[in-house]
Amino acid sequence: MSSVTDDRSVAGVRLGLPLAVAAAFSFGMSGAWARGLIDAGWSPGAAVTVRVWVAALVLLIPAVLSLRGRWGALSKNAGMVAAYGLLAVAATQLCYFQAVAVMDVGIALLIEYTAPIAVILWLWLRRGEKPSRRSVIGAVIAFVGLVLMLDIVTGAEVNVPGILWALAAMVGAASYFLLSARADTGLPPIALAGGGLLLGAVGLTVAGAVGILPLAWATDDITYRFGTVPWFVPVLAIGLIATALAYLLGIASTRMLGSRLASFVALSEVVAALLFGWLLLGQLPDLLQALGGALVLVGVVIVKLGEPAPARADGASPSARLAPAAGIREE
Repeated sequence: MSSVTDDRSVAGVRLGLPLAVAAAFSFGMSGAWARGLIDAGWSPGAAVTVRVWVAALVLLIPAVLSLRGRWGALSKNAGMVAAYGLLAVAATQLCYFQAVAVMDVGIALLIEYTAPIAVILWLWLRRGEKPSRRSVIGAVIAFVGLVLMLDIVTGAEVNVPGILWALAAMVGAASYFLLSARADTGLPPIALAGGGLLLGAVGLTVAGAVGILPLAWATDDITYRFGTVPWFVPVLAIGLIATALAYLLGIASTRMLGSRLASFVALSEVVAALLFGWLLLGQLPDLLQALGGALVLVGVVIVKLGEPAPARADGASPSARLAPAAGIREE
């Protein structure tokens, strides 16, 4: 993948912004739709497997066409594509769905969205890249927000399994940022997305077939706050809109905006998750949780502002490590 500069035309930004917001809102609805399936008897593993298969099949032809016969690039990066599909896509989505099965979708996503802080910590410990002072301040603010959001200070009952699943999703999201930021693969972004989704779908299916991943589903109608719908409505909504369409919109918008601006706009996904959590499930955070969530978002923004300035030449930008190189998302 070639590096992306922030030198974008005004027309590109005007078109890219609504596309990026549409991508974020498409991604943000997945947790609420999935919670309805899970409450109706679907296991999180089954919901994720169906979601990834639907999206993989939709993106298969565009991914093949994007390669234009360059199969060598795919085989050369087979290990990275496998890691992307099994860890950054399948494992991350599975952990997120496990989290939303027992806690509010907006809270789970906010925990996952602390991934840029985990990336900074990894780069510091692994590569000796010391974070800027602004990034450290942002990380501290986000941590305080996380404590408030989880109601730890009030002595309320803490859903430990949900928190652990959401933190596992955060680790997966951090690995996604690190993998998708590589600019030396020669793979088109949509080929990486399509290949990763296909491998993730196969991996989840195999895990379910051998009994490692519990797969349970039902054909009963699914009840949401607005009413009851057939089971295939949330399945198609998650697979087609919240995954396949969202990936395509994310790829298109990031090419217009650049990875840095697109990663900021992507924070609107949290707002979308809270909105759909309320519309579909009636979930709303209390005042203290809302304050904590706001601090988490502010902290993540400050962390991103503390990144090195993006490159304007043909070299890869240091800031690309914390932003999707092609708008490819994992939730």
